[in-house]
Amino acid sequence: MKTIQPFVTLCILVFMASCSETKKELNVKVYETSASGNQLTLIDDFEVSNDTSNITLNADKEFQTITGFGGSFTESSAYLLNKLSKKNRDTILQAYFSENGANYTLTRTHIASCDFSLNNYTYAPVEDDLKLESFNIDEDRDDLIPMIKDAMAISKEGFEIIASPWTAPPWMKDNKEFVGGKLLPKYYDTFALYFSKYLDAYKAEGIDIWGLTPVNEPHGNGDNWESMHFTPEEETDFVMNYLGPKLEAEGKGDVKILGYDQNRDGLNEWVDEMFKNEETSKYFAGTAIHWYESTYEVFPKALQYAHNKAPNKYLIETEGCIDSEVPAWKDDKWYWSKEATDWGYDWREDEKKYLHPKYAPANRYARDIIGCLNNWVDGWVDWNMVLDRQGGPNWFENWCAAPVIVDPDADEVYFTPLYYVMAHFSKYIRPGAKVIEAKQSDKDLQVTAAKNPDGSIAVVVFNEGMEQKFFNLSHNGITKSISIQPQALQTIILN
Repeated sequence: MKTIQPFVTLCILVFMASCSETKKELNVKVYETSASGNQLTLIDDFEVSNDTSNITLNADKEFQTITGFGGSFTESSAYLLNKLSKKNRDTILQAYFSENGANYTLTRTHIASCDFSLNNYTYAPVEDDLKLESFNIDEDRDDLIPMIKDAMAISKEGFEIIASPWTAPPWMKDNKEFVGGKLLPKYYDTFALYFSKYLDAYKAEGIDIWGLTPVNEPHGNGDNWESMHFTPEEETDFVMNYLGPKLEAEGKGDVKILGYDQNRDGLNEWVDEMFKNEETSKYFAGTAIHWYESTYEVFPKALQYAHNKAPNKYLIETEGCIDSEVPAWKDDKWYWSKEATDWGYDWREDEKKYLHPKYAPANRYARDIIGCLNNWVDGWVDWNMVLDRQGGPNWFENWCAAPVIVDPDADEVYFTPLYYVMAHFSKYIRPGAKVIEAKQSDKDLQVTAAKNPDGSIAVVVFNEGMEQKFFNLSHNGITKSISIQPQALQTIILN
């Protein structure tokens, strides 16, 4: 027996090790937001089923580098924050910019007025002031600048700001109006100076601007609110021969110029012109896009085309929101229900109305961000951070929803499901992360994944359907069985 005992012991140890190996699971944390009421809730109890699909990660296959996620500083949002109590104002800013909140890292703001301003204004009010001696940002001092500064004080890692004009000063345009019209070529150099003055004025306030777009929505907006039209050729000429050289000559060449700044369906003709050759593309750091062409279509072919045209340039979603809607107040169900519409539901041509069906707002955000990340987009910026119960204030009465809705008269704050959907990405996928390959066998689940600079992997899974789903998440041959509620978004963190 003495000679057999060591062999028996060895067999037992091998068997125990084998059992231990088979029981090994991925170490994960799962956060869920759902129509059933979860709000970035930590989930650790999962149901099991024989009907289980697979999600397999391949961290060795990398795609784009993430720039960030966030929302926009608008005069409307800043004005509302100033009407709230200090406690509620701070609660909102902490929720957006602190490590315990959504931890936004990429933002946008408007240069002079936009539809979500209280009125029309320009920084250069004196006509034919070619040296812009009248230039001032006084309109921003009461609301907009304090909001940005307070956010900066809260954010530990900091955030980038993209700034966009909705129009040049009216006197520089052929129609002399805030709305519509074109920039007169004789003022191209003056408009370039306008940007430079803006960068200097904000820097003097302690605010560095990371990026610029030459104009918001160069195709216009139906001539409803501040706008200015550029063709791809005109904007490329302006950037190539005026704005780019001006910023470079003044030591501001590190400011990123993002071209276009409108809907994805028009991408091809714009990137063809912007990145036609080395000369045209020299001053463009990348392309900015919006989502308003469709409530559910990501336009993956257009995104892939834009990436392939300029694979080393940024491709950033700079604006998206639930537009043409008065937001529901303290009614989470509305944000998960197929009731919302957008501008195109009523106004689009009959042959394109299919692009604008009714939809659930939470679904739209989740599916769009995932679709963008899976098609080379490296940043995604929401529109207004805060609006009131009407969906304003907005001088044109172009009502929209926002992730946070407030009642300033009652000093009440409502964090809608859209806030939590945004946080699923902004909080857990950090700047510098690499989007990685994630394959799923259940095509009804929408999935994206990214590896963060600290080595953690964030996997975002969206179940848009009305039935609970079950899947095995696998990485490096190790698996975790997970269930996801109907109409639910999960971020799964692998450490």
